[in-house]
Amino acid sequence: MASKVDGSYSTADASYRRADNLERRIVPFEEQLSALSQSIQLMSQNSLENTQNNTNFLSGLAGLESKLKDIEDIQETFGNKLIVFEEEIQKLSVAPALQENKNEIMLTPLLIKRDKALAALTDTEITVLEMLYKEGAKTAPEIKERVHLSREHTARLMKKLYEEGYLERESGKIPFRYTIKKEMEALLQKTENQIS
Repeated sequence: MASKVDGSYSTADASYRRADNLERRIVPFEEQLSALSQSIQLMSQNSLENTQNNTNFLSGLAGLESKLKDIEDIQETFGNKLIVFEEEIQKLSVAPALQENKNEIMLTPLLIKRDKALAALTDTEITVLEMLYKEGAKTAPEIKERVHLSREHTARLMKKLYEEGYLERESGKIPFRYTIKKEMEALLQKTENQIS
């Protein structure tokens, strides 16, 4: 058991280092993007005689944006893998408290207390729950676009709502799809009926 936990920690640590390395690789691209944007602004302020230069700068900018998007996609994949590693580590650390006759490690689902379920949530968290209640399953990137948070902040928010028992997650493929739990759906419906 200890070797599994150590192995998971070292795998998670290696993934954190990779993600950190990717973030360091993004910085030069962002600096180049900023420099290209400034150059384009200067060129438009001057005359339009050098149309060819504008075209070269725009194609260079498009190439950098494409590379930056690729790196962000890789970073998001690593972030999702880190979440899975953290969950595995958590499962391994609570394994002695689980039934010993089972080969598969399972955590007890968290139950939502109806009277206090919404009181502990932020406005953003309630907005996400209402969105999932009204519109159905969504991935973290889809939610990110709607709540206007960073990718990392949205991933942490969704992980928190999942771990606290408000959401269910389809973990078959990445990015994960989140749906609201039936009991939370019933609570939101009850709250909605009281307001109306």
